[in-house]
Amino acid sequence: MRALSDLGRPVEGVLWMLATGVAFVGVNGIVRHLGTDLPAAQSAFIRFAFGLVFLAPALLAMRGTALPKGIWPLFLWRGGLHVAAVIFWFWAMARVPVAEMAAIGFLNPVIVLVIAGLLLGEGLGKGRVVSVLVALAGALIVLRPGLREVSPGHLSQLAATVCFAVSYIFAKRLSGMAPASVVVGVLSVTVALGLLPIALWVWQPVSGVQLAWLAAVAALATLGHYTMTRAFSAAPLAVTQPVTFLQILWATLLGAMVFGEAVDGFVVLGGALIVGAVSLNTWAEARRGRIPPQPEP
Repeated sequence: MRALSDLGRPVEGVLWMLATGVAFVGVNGIVRHLGTDLPAAQSAFIRFAFGLVFLAPALLAMRGTALPKGIWPLFLWRGGLHVAAVIFWFWAMARVPVAEMAAIGFLNPVIVLVIAGLLLGEGLGKGRVVSVLVALAGALIVLRPGLREVSPGHLSQLAATVCFAVSYIFAKRLSGMAPASVVVGVLSVTVALGLLPIALWVWQPVSGVQLAWLAAVAALATLGHYTMTRAFSAAPLAVTQPVTFLQILWATLLGAMVFGEAVDGFVVLGGALIVGAVSLNTWAEARRGRIPPQPEP
């Protein structure tokens, strides 16, 4: 990883990260628009099925790739976690304001910090502890338990965030055993297959318009991961990470202008603290030559 003194192409990195934020907020907005007409598992399966179509050339190129022994249990564990995560996420997205979903989702890398520090022997140094505490304070400001109802939707998004974080831990292990394209491709296949029986169990008639919207979700999610990769290659995380705060602003505007959701200053403040904590950790990890995790869309 480049040193912090090497800013690479910062303007290009920021622009790619801005595009990433718009793509991911677009995903949130479409799923919010679709609402509860389709079961969460069915919507998630259709989204991943379209994703497989977009990834078909890469999946075909993976054929014949030699994989080490013992890797498939890790693939299956990660796939199972991701199945749970996307069901929780789709269910919550139809019930929780867009800005709150975005803010809570940024807890993902913070949870990874705790897991890696406590269970994987990476340790919880002073910087990590400060980052975790600031992020938890931000989460409490967003949720405000005791001052308002913490709904099942909020709990579902928290569950999704935890599952995504543990999935990342498996991805980190897998990245040292197989090429990145294989890790991504196998995840897409295992998640689609894992969602299929659940989706068939709860299947509801789906319209052409709903299929088109879910195809757009898959396209935007794929685009977001591509633009994020381009941002990381153009500039260090210390430059691109703070730009992710704008996702909360975009989500707040989307919720207010499209869905009539009230602008909640506490959500913006709490989200800013969470993103600030993630950015603080990013700066510290970058100085040590590490690439910290990023929020899942």
